[in-house]
Amino acid sequence: MSRRRGRDNCPNLFYNIKRKGCESVQLFLQQVFNGIMIGSTYAIVALGLTLVFGILHVPNFAHGHLYMLGAYVTFFMMKLYGLSFWPALLISMLVLALIGVLVERIVFRPLINQAHITMFISAIGLLMLIENFVIVAWGPRAHRIQNPYPTIVRVFGITMTHQRIIVIAAAVILMVLLQLFIKKTIVGTTIEAVAQDREGALMMGISVNRVAGMTFAISSALAAAAASLVAPIFMISPTMGGLLVMKAMIIIILGGMGSIKGAILGGYILGLVEALGGGYLSAAYKDVFAFGLLIAVLAVKPTGLFGKEK
Repeated sequence: MSRRRGRDNCPNLFYNIKRKGCESVQLFLQQVFNGIMIGSTYAIVALGLTLVFGILHVPNFAHGHLYMLGAYVTFFMMKLYGLSFWPALLISMLVLALIGVLVERIVFRPLINQAHITMFISAIGLLMLIENFVIVAWGPRAHRIQNPYPTIVRVFGITMTHQRIIVIAAAVILMVLLQLFIKKTIVGTTIEAVAQDREGALMMGISVNRVAGMTFAISSALAAAAASLVAPIFMISPTMGGLLVMKAMIIIILGGMGSIKGAILGGYILGLVEALGGGYLSAAYKDVFAFGLLIAVLAVKPTGLFGKEK
């Protein structure tokens, strides 16, 4: 009887092992998908910050608050004017592009020949101004944009919503379009020339001020697009840009200061590290993983993944 009972238990044992193995694979794939989704957002934001850094050689710490402002513009375009998601997102990109031009012209251009610390302080003042403006105009509480694509699909045990898939697809499209713009258009070539050699570009007759304005417009529009894409998934609040810009700075240092491909790869690496660390260790420490990754990479390669020695 005992032998028969033992043989009867073997199929159950193998079934439990197989089931646990499948659950482990599904958990891993779920966290990878989540990491790619959030990494797509990080990559878009870091791309904009990288472009601005290439022109001014100073990190724009107000970039995260321009990201936050883009989410609020989309939210109120949908709530107050009844626009659907995509028209609201496009208007948000246009509005933030205009604000980016004004920020460059009013805040940073007069300081172009000043010490870098002066630009840094100005950026800190700008982010405080934007945050307090949003609090006064729309209140301090968090909001949520109604998800336009809430449908859930399951693929290989991975739970996905259409909105999360759209975030990944839109990020890839934006990155490809930006790369084509930089490499295949005259305007993009001038931006790249100014980023590589500002004095040389001036000697060739390129209007550096105009290029800086266009760069800020593109950077701010990308931030608005990233914020609007994830706003239906996460809550938006006046303080949402503070931590994000710190992570964007981690990404561009991780990828190599001024490197576009480094910003893209760094964004996805950081997203995957946070998702896998949060899934397997603790979500409470996911922000710690970002700084730990930065320290680990710089200990091995101080210039970042694609940085060059000067």
